[in-house]
Amino acid sequence: MGKDLAEEFPVARQVFEEADDALGFAISRLCFEGPAEDLQLTENTQPAILTVSVAAFRVLKEAGIGAPAFVAGHSLGEYSALVAAGGLSLADAVRTVRARGCYMQEAVPVGTGAMAAVIGGELNEIERVCEEARQGQICSIANLNSPGQAVIAGNTEAVDRAIERLSGVAKRVIKLKVSAPFHCALMRPAQERLAADLERLRFNDPAMPVITNVDARSVTAPDELRDALVRQVSAPVRWVESMQLLLGQGVDTFVEAGPGKVLSGLMRQISRDVKTLNVEDAASTEATEAALAA
Repeated sequence: MGKDLAEEFPVARQVFEEADDALGFAISRLCFEGPAEDLQLTENTQPAILTVSVAAFRVLKEAGIGAPAFVAGHSLGEYSALVAAGGLSLADAVRTVRARGCYMQEAVPVGTGAMAAVIGGELNEIERVCEEARQGQICSIANLNSPGQAVIAGNTEAVDRAIERLSGVAKRVIKLKVSAPFHCALMRPAQERLAADLERLRFNDPAMPVITNVDARSVTAPDELRDALVRQVSAPVRWVESMQLLLGQGVDTFVEAGPGKVLSGLMRQISRDVKTLNVEDAASTEATEAALAA
């Protein structure tokens, strides 16, 4: 993950070196070589994805394509978006998301929380099922990813009850292999710990508006950006609304910077009338540069 970028582009290599220095260990080696079981620990996954995403963004920026009109990131990706916009330094961001990963993992004992993807089904029906499944526990919508995809999270027993009930409401329900139930009320202990860390960081005026997960709103005020990062820990990711906001602003080209094409796939479910590109290695960088220059 990211190795090709670091080998091909000095600006990407510099990002990995900066992240390594900030963390005090070689996150670059984990990205490039693994082992997978270490990389998959959330306290490593979060700074790793952030680092690769910022490296990809800076490669594209150095190519002289021009600054984006807006930035946005899904959950952890909101930190990448803030770094891209200059609202937060890379060093502060990688240290913070590593702590964020630890706090999230420690908030709920392994096995006591769960998440499930819900494909198809009306939002109000999914919400109704979550309410019925709670029975004194936590079960709620964690991600609103596209018009046909949501994710629920909460106590394992409550999520299992919801999965059973959703079989008659949704086209498909898939229990996810995750280490913790993100973006639900069970994450409040992590949110409180992260809030103290974020309070100590310097947030700058971003070079362009950031679309925040928690409110699906265009934000430029540093204090509001900090507050949004705090609240998103236990609140749903309102991704489809965020993308619809950008569509309403006339955005017609979306570039996904970082490993994978998950967000590009979600955008195709939200709108097929826009250009969707990605940057994760040398080949995709070259293709995206050509598409943007056309």
